[in-house]
Amino acid sequence: MSNKEKTAKKKPFQEPPLESLEIGGAVYITRLTSKFSNRKNWERPNERVVIAVIPGTIQKIMVKVGDQVEAGLPMLILEAMKMRNEVLAPVGGVIRTINVSVGEQVPKSHLLVELD
Repeated sequence: MSNKEKTAKKKPFQEPPLESLEIGGAVYITRLTSKFSNRKNWERPNERVVIAVIPGTIQKIMVKVGDQVEAGLPMLILEAMKMRNEVLAPVGGVIRTINVSVGEQVPKSHLLVELD
Protein backbone atom coordinates (compact mmCIF):
# COMPACT_ATOMS: atom_id res chain seq x y z
CA MET A 1 0.00 0.00 0.00
CA SER A 2 1.44 3.35 -0.99
CA ASN A 3 1.67 6.38 1.30
CA LYS A 4 -1.01 8.10 -0.79
CA GLU A 5 -3.44 5.27 -0.10
CA LYS A 6 -2.62 5.28 3.63
CA THR A 7 -3.34 8.98 3.99
CA ALA A 8 -6.54 8.64 1.99
CA LYS A 9 -7.88 6.04 4.46
CA LYS A 10 -7.29 8.18 7.57
CA LYS A 11 -10.35 9.56 9.27
CA PRO A 12 -10.93 13.25 8.65
CA PHE A 13 -10.19 15.54 11.59
CA GLN A 14 -13.28 16.41 13.57
CA GLU A 15 -13.22 19.50 15.75
CA PRO A 16 -14.62 19.08 19.25
CA PRO A 17 -18.07 20.60 19.76
CA LEU A 18 -18.49 24.11 21.08
CA GLU A 19 -19.10 24.27 24.82
CA SER A 20 -19.69 27.04 27.32
CA LEU A 21 -16.96 27.83 29.86
CA GLU A 22 -17.46 30.16 32.81
CA ILE A 23 -14.47 32.09 34.16
CA GLY A 24 -14.98 34.71 36.83
CA GLY A 25 -18.65 35.15 36.03
CA ALA A 26 -18.08 35.61 32.28
CA VAL A 27 -19.34 32.86 29.95
CA TYR A 28 -17.32 31.96 26.85
CA ILE A 29 -18.27 29.65 23.99
CA THR A 30 -15.20 27.66 22.98
CA ARG A 31 -13.83 24.25 22.08
CA LEU A 32 -12.31 22.45 25.05
CA THR A 33 -9.35 20.10 24.64
CA SER A 34 -9.56 16.59 26.05
CA LYS A 35 -6.69 17.47 28.40
CA PHE A 36 -8.75 20.33 29.83
CA SER A 37 -11.95 18.26 30.03
CA ASN A 38 -10.17 15.40 31.88
CA ARG A 39 -8.27 17.58 34.36
CA LYS A 40 -8.62 17.26 38.12
CA ASN A 41 -10.99 19.93 39.41
CA TRP A 42 -9.56 22.48 41.84
CA GLU A 43 -10.61 22.17 45.46
CA ARG A 44 -10.13 24.77 48.18
CA PRO A 45 -7.28 23.61 50.44
CA ASN A 46 -8.01 22.89 54.10
CA GLU A 47 -6.60 25.86 56.05
CA ARG A 48 -6.24 23.77 59.20
CA VAL A 49 -3.76 21.36 57.58
CA VAL A 50 -0.22 22.59 56.88
CA ILE A 51 1.70 20.65 54.22
CA ALA A 52 5.24 21.02 52.83
CA VAL A 53 5.17 22.96 49.57
CA ILE A 54 8.75 21.86 48.78
CA PRO A 55 10.88 18.93 49.92
CA GLY A 56 13.42 19.71 52.64
CA THR A 57 14.73 19.10 56.14
CA ILE A 58 13.05 20.24 59.36
CA GLN A 59 15.56 22.50 61.14
CA LYS A 60 13.53 23.82 64.08
CA ILE A 61 10.06 23.37 65.56
CA MET A 62 8.83 26.43 67.46
CA VAL A 63 5.44 25.12 68.66
CA LYS A 64 4.19 22.11 70.57
CA VAL A 65 0.92 20.22 70.70
CA GLY A 66 -1.71 22.22 72.57
CA ASP A 67 -0.17 25.65 71.84
CA GLN A 68 -2.51 28.45 70.83
CA VAL A 69 -1.26 30.10 67.61
CA GLU A 70 -2.34 33.13 65.65
CA ALA A 71 -2.38 33.44 61.87
CA GLY A 72 1.12 34.32 60.61
CA LEU A 73 2.99 32.93 63.64
CA PRO A 74 6.13 30.95 62.67
CA MET A 75 5.63 27.27 63.52
CA LEU A 76 8.74 25.60 62.12
CA ILE A 77 11.71 26.08 59.82
CA LEU A 78 12.03 23.94 56.70
CA GLU A 79 15.43 24.05 55.01
CA ALA A 80 15.37 23.46 51.28
CA MET A 81 18.11 24.15 48.73
CA LYS A 82 20.26 25.81 51.44
CA MET A 83 17.47 28.25 52.28
CA ARG A 84 15.69 28.38 55.63
CA ASN A 85 11.93 28.79 55.10
CA GLU A 86 9.66 29.75 57.98
CA VAL A 87 6.39 27.85 57.84
CA LEU A 88 3.69 30.16 59.19
CA ALA A 89 0.31 29.32 60.71
CA PRO A 90 -2.28 29.94 57.96
CA VAL A 91 -5.06 30.57 60.52
CA GLY A 92 -5.35 30.95 64.27
CA GLY A 93 -6.06 27.86 66.35
CA VAL A 94 -4.67 25.20 68.65
CA ILE A 95 -1.94 22.77 67.48
CA ARG A 96 -3.58 19.32 67.28
CA THR A 97 -0.65 17.29 65.91
CA ILE A 98 2.92 17.81 64.76
CA ASN A 99 3.85 15.11 62.26
CA VAL A 100 7.56 15.88 61.91
CA SER A 101 10.66 16.02 64.09
CA VAL A 102 13.88 18.05 63.94
CA GLY A 103 16.29 16.66 61.33
CA GLU A 104 13.59 14.76 59.45
CA GLN A 105 13.66 14.99 55.64
CA VAL A 106 10.18 15.50 54.24
CA PRO A 107 8.92 15.20 50.65
CA LYS A 108 6.68 17.71 48.92
CA SER A 109 3.05 17.55 50.14
CA HIS A 110 4.03 15.90 53.44
CA LEU A 111 1.65 16.70 56.32
CA LEU A 112 3.56 18.89 58.79
CA VAL A 113 1.05 20.28 61.32
CA GLU A 114 -2.69 20.03 61.98
CA LEU A 115 -4.66 22.79 63.71
CA ASP A 116 -7.99 22.69 65.56
